[in-house]
Amino acid sequence: MKKYAAVILVIFLVLMKQVSAGRFIDGMEDIPLMDGLSQITQDDISFGNEETRLLEAYLTSRRLTFSKVSAFYKESLPQLGWIYQGNRGNSLLFDRDGETLEVIREASKPLIVRVTVKSKP
Repeated sequence: MKKYAAVILVIFLVLMKQVSAGRFIDGMEDIPLMDGLSQITQDDISFGNEETRLLEAYLTSRRLTFSKVSAFYKESLPQLGWIYQGNRGNSLLFDRDGETLEVIREASKPLIVRVTVKSKP
């Protein structure tokens, strides 16, 4: 039994190292900020209470494409418990514990991405 616990611990630590090696979006401490993206902090929105919340952040890059950003979030967010639900137009959809996360391409040149976390109704 201790052997299995040790193996699970090692796997967990490796997965967390992959995600924690980077930075996180300000105000969204559990959403990683991909290398090459920078946050436009003056456009952030955050409000809520014990029952509901809405967080919104804008990210930008002059050298990344949305396909690279999409691949990063499809790989990294499931490691943090987010379940990929698919695409809708220019956005990726994820669910976790009563919340929805959207990664939306707002513009291509320069790339502007909006990340929204909101409670499900």
